[in-house]
Amino acid sequence: MSPAALSATILVIALTLFVSEKVRHDLVALIALFACLAVGLVTPAEAFEGFADPAVLAVAAILVVGRAVELSGVASVIAKVVIPEKAGFLSRLVTLLAVAMLLSAFMNNIAALVITMPIAAEVARDARKPPATTLMPLAFATILGGMTTLIGTPANLILSSVRETELGAPFGFFTMTPVGVAVALAGLLYLAWIGWRLLPIRESAEHQKRPPWRVFELAIPEGGLAPSDLRKRLLHAKARALAHFRDTHRLPVGGDLPLEQGDRLLIISRANQWTVAERTGLLTGAQLAGAPDVVTARVVVAHGSPLIGLGYDQVRTQSDDRLEVVAVGPRVAREKQPLVRMRISAGDQLYIRGSKHELAQFVAGARLLEVDRLDPMPVAPLRAAATLAVFVLSIAAVVIGGVSPAIAFLAAAAALAALRLLPAKEIYRSVDWPIIVLLAAMIPVGQSFDDSGAAAIAAQWLGHTLAGLPLTAVLAALCAVTMLLSIFLNNVATAVIMGPLAIDVARLLGVDPDAALLAVLIGASSDFLTPIGHQNNLLVMSPGGYRFTDYARMGAALVVIVIITAAVVLTVLHS
Repeated sequence: MSPAALSATILVIALTLFVSEKVRHDLVALIALFACLAVGLVTPAEAFEGFADPAVLAVAAILVVGRAVELSGVASVIAKVVIPEKAGFLSRLVTLLAVAMLLSAFMNNIAALVITMPIAAEVARDARKPPATTLMPLAFATILGGMTTLIGTPANLILSSVRETELGAPFGFFTMTPVGVAVALAGLLYLAWIGWRLLPIRESAEHQKRPPWRVFELAIPEGGLAPSDLRKRLLHAKARALAHFRDTHRLPVGGDLPLEQGDRLLIISRANQWTVAERTGLLTGAQLAGAPDVVTARVVVAHGSPLIGLGYDQVRTQSDDRLEVVAVGPRVAREKQPLVRMRISAGDQLYIRGSKHELAQFVAGARLLEVDRLDPMPVAPLRAAATLAVFVLSIAAVVIGGVSPAIAFLAAAAALAALRLLPAKEIYRSVDWPIIVLLAAMIPVGQSFDDSGAAAIAAQWLGHTLAGLPLTAVLAALCAVTMLLSIFLNNVATAVIMGPLAIDVARLLGVDPDAALLAVLIGASSDFLTPIGHQNNLLVMSPGGYRFTDYARMGAALVVIVIITAAVVLTVLHS
């Protein structure tokens, strides 16, 4: 088998594994890398060059710097000040989306969502609308904002690295800004005036005011309880038993088996567990019910949260017994397992109770997206100003001084650590290591696809298909192909594959390679059709009550707008 065929086969297998979602994306990338090693497409010396690639180092450093800005609280304060409290719904929504775009241009998209999501929920509540009207538009806005600068998303840095390899120089910090801003503005107009109106409202306004469902455990008191008596009590409390546990065993629910002292019930209700316990005579283990200055916050666990993989009791442990998880979201209702056995996953809903100050600090540090209550993290002015100054200086070094992003942002991360502007435990925790491994492993795989001649063959086929079409149509096609690939792949993997391919197509058709690369850049971040296309889409799915098809319902028109806008603007700029 020829090297081109081997490379194409490995890539197709990798794409299949990516799409299956049955194997972690970073593991798929490593499998592809070792497969390339085994068949001789990549030498041992080349295999791990991706870990030293400037783009990978820049991504890691930018995640650290962005986390410092996020934890400083300054971005949250700016967002809260800029978005008017007394304006109408449309004005507040436009401002919210614009602020989210601006934040995501200079920091991690998830961080931008973390900062603005509570405000989005507040905007919806004040307008007597369901959260669904603001959360999906907000997620899409943070994705659009990432297209506008070099550091807006890791895919931009990868494509910059591809340009440096193929054309001799990387992108400038604002090279993609003209087309990125044009696309973002077109998207903003659509999302604010049309997009949110396309989302289905499945519940009446009155129903939306009802509290969300909570899942928690209650224990059977001394003396036990007859099943018929329990059913009457639960009906009175407007609650339902999902599971019955005795020691480590799950017993049938709703039968005639007597309930003994110490048995635990998994309960679902719109009321909190203290109300249900009072009405049923059952026992709750939560301890902060009567403490002064306590509130309950409903939060969603974001990707990259240090709580992922831990038990619910770790919230109490990590907060020195000042906070506790008093209830959880619907995933546990489906699993029907004891809470002690459950482990926190990205996208989970948690109901955390504690003082406002402790909650604000913990939510920010644990990367939790607050849905139902907003108590901004206190801002220390001097620390915030120093953090912001380091961030601005690093950008200035890239834009004005011509320093590479890897050097500028690694220096900024080191300065933040040296000045203790970022807690020591957050320095390495803020790096999304699966993304780093995915990047580092896919770079040699993508290079082997190019070096083996497979990319040239694919480019010839694509070039033949697009030959004779006007420049606008060629760029629209490249953007659309990339977008379709990004539906199933991480946008980083999409950029690794499509970057060299776009340059080859541009050379065959006599098109400006920069125009082709920027079309790929826009397409790689146009994840608007499914909840799995981008982490931010998935994070708002549960709080917004969305279904899988709702994303295409609002996102399909946005995809068309993005592709047409990008193609037209790039044609004007590069013809």
